Amino acid sequence: MPSFKPQDLRQLGYTLFERCGCSPEDARTVTDHLVDSSLYGHDSHGTIRFYEYVEQLCAGRFNPKGAPQIVQERACTAVVDGGGALGQVGGAFAARLAKAKARERGVGAVALRNTAHVGRIGAYPLMAAREGLLGLAFVNAGKLGRQIAPYGGLDGKLSTNPIAFAAPRRDADPVMVDMTTSVVAEGKIRLYQNRGDQLPAGWIIDHQGRPATDPRAFTGNSPGAILPLGGVVSHKGYCLSFIVEILGGALSGEGCAAGERVMHSNGMLLTVYDLEQFTDLEEYYGELETLIRHVRSSRIDPQVGEILVPGEPEFRSARRREAEGIPVDETTWARICAAAQSVELDPGPWDRMRL
Repeated sequence: MPSFKPQDLRQLGYTLFERCGCSPEDARTVTDHLVDSSLYGHDSHGTIRFYEYVEQLCAGRFNPKGAPQIVQERACTAVVDGGGALGQVGGAFAARLAKAKARERGVGAVALRNTAHVGRIGAYPLMAAREGLLGLAFVNAGKLGRQIAPYGGLDGKLSTNPIAFAAPRRDADPVMVDMTTSVVAEGKIRLYQNRGDQLPAGWIIDHQGRPATDPRAFTGNSPGAILPLGGVVSHKGYCLSFIVEILGGALSGEGCAAGERVMHSNGMLLTVYDLEQFTDLEEYYGELETLIRHVRSSRIDPQVGEILVPGEPEFRSARRREAEGIPVDETTWARICAAAQSVELDPGPWDRMRL
């Protein structure tokens, strides 16, 4: 599997999205988000989306010139219409607005709609945590309803419906949680298929409700479904998914799962908190470090090997891949090259930069 320097992938993305009609600023916003996602190890929301977004832009599904606008606003809240722009453009706009409101009022809650696929949800709370704030996001897929089986059901009726959270630490990377309410993100199944690998047991069922490990049992003409988070207690993941539908979908105006087969846009509710308007900042940092020391004082499970703070695997991955390069499977790279050629961009110079 080839690997590429992160900066080479960034330059490819900047050029690619500008060729699709995005402004240089928007092209950077989208590309940096995708490359960072791959750095953090979330390849399902990383470079695999280069070709997907280009295909959607070329098909006219999204507006490369779209600009987010506030359509409703109060002191602590706002609703943003993304103007049909790529999701990271709308997501970044919503995050900036939520941070500003939090600093002024203590809490800023911003709902976002009509902005395509917003990508890796953890990026938006992390924007807040990097600035000493706390962030919490709920994201649905609008009226899309075909991926996740409800508890007790065999057909895909919900979306992956992620929840993300980030909190700052005094002298370390933030605590970060970025999780779907399903067993796995849909993009990870496509990654396994691109690589020609079988899925781990327990991720999906086929269209007859039988456990399956072939990715095509989910992606084929008679699709199965991804299972809700929780295994033997998967009703908990199912319930969390309902929460996300209401907060991300109903409050944003993007709508809740209703059986549509193609996603128009994510719906997101991002809430940012200014810690200093709730508690003494030094006390907060002290409590958080006490919590981490306490949790790490547990005996170690030898099958796992260590106790990590939420987000620590992502930050480790980012440091490693920054130094060693980002792996991109051959199928994904071929589709990126095809997408580049479709907008009259020669991918050859980047292909020669394989590590």
